Amino acid sequence: MAQPTPRSGTQPAPADPAALPDVSDIDLSDDGFWARPLSERHDAFARLRAHPPRFFAERPMGPVPTGPGYYALVTHADVAEASREPRVFASEPSAISIPDLPEGFAEYFGSMINLDDPRHARLRRIVSRGFTPRMLAKLEDDVTRHARRIVDRLVETGPCDFVGEVAARLPLVVICEMMGIPESHHDMVLENSSTVLAGQDPDYLGADVETAITRLLQAGADLSALLADLAAHRREHPTGDLTSALVTANVDGESLSDQELGSFFILLTVAGNETTRNAISHGLHLLTRYPDQRRLWWSDFEEHAGRAVEEIVRYASPVVWMRRTLTQDFELNGHPLRAGDKAVLYYASANRDAAVFADPDTFDITRHPNPHLGFGGPGPHFCLGAHLARREITVMFRELHRRVPGIAATAEPVRLASNFVNGIKSLPCAF
Repeated sequence: MAQPTPRSGTQPAPADPAALPDVSDIDLSDDGFWARPLSERHDAFARLRAHPPRFFAERPMGPVPTGPGYYALVTHADVAEASREPRVFASEPSAISIPDLPEGFAEYFGSMINLDDPRHARLRRIVSRGFTPRMLAKLEDDVTRHARRIVDRLVETGPCDFVGEVAARLPLVVICEMMGIPESHHDMVLENSSTVLAGQDPDYLGADVETAITRLLQAGADLSALLADLAAHRREHPTGDLTSALVTANVDGESLSDQELGSFFILLTVAGNETTRNAISHGLHLLTRYPDQRRLWWSDFEEHAGRAVEEIVRYASPVVWMRRTLTQDFELNGHPLRAGDKAVLYYASANRDAAVFADPDTFDITRHPNPHLGFGGPGPHFCLGAHLARREITVMFRELHRRVPGIAATAEPVRLASNFVNGIKSLPCAF
């Protein structure tokens, strides 16, 4: 498929404001916007991409004070450029929340994703020991073994909810085994990681803000306590798991504190479990919706697997955005921003930018090149587990292709009510 040459950091001169599409009906801070059908949201982002970065006011969030507002970065060029400038576009005080988080949240959600160098570099240097080529190679057989067991169970079960029986199971068991979490705790990890990434969904968080905050903090506390108990045991009885490697890690005299271990575990379960689960769920939905692409992939699975997985991640964009805060005045591709401004990097919009992707709304498993930002933009915060996620998605679809090639969604997905995660709560399937 022919593609325009990707470009980041440069944009054409702004058009006559009178000729720009109307965006007065778009409010990215309104929960109602995120309840719109996906096609309407993608159309809204396409209109926003024709404008310079737009400013949006923050909505009140219960006891959390209303913030000063934020600029929405929606083009591939702007998101990539901001990602390459971490000293200007800082992850502190928070990358995962547009409002500044209350103090109590930092204990559980203050992981390295919310930090800047040198603290970010220190933590990443330590935890990256669990993601070396050698460690990931050891996981290869485990991922395949777990995927086969999941599909064995699927064949026995028959028509079911694909999310609960297939998509959620593989990344959950892989991460828990990496960390050494006993199987008896797997359901608890899944439940709490789903709560952490529930967005505004009342099925997970309840109907009011106070209940939501309580449930979020409890989920963080439960995950952190689980890891603290395991870490204490591994210090005395180390094994070959990632928890042992982390509690015994010493890089240039540095090691992880219990709080850092807990928040990293929350990051790993959330980022490595929920996002991969959603990519697999979206994958089945897309292959059902676009049967020509399924036939093409199934005609030579290995030939198309690499590009198909990248296209699923681009098209679905499981993580919709990350926040940054400017440390100094900066001109972003001709647009002036000021120190202290919040900027929200909308990966889901950048991945549909026609300046980079030909026919961006077309799902095409042969797309090449495919410089999507589904694992984050270039720079120090690129997803540490991207390679593992790619392997899990590939292996899961390989087993489905091999054992149940006719598997398909039988209804539209039930979507998560969230502006942060493009999540699927359930997806009925049959084969």
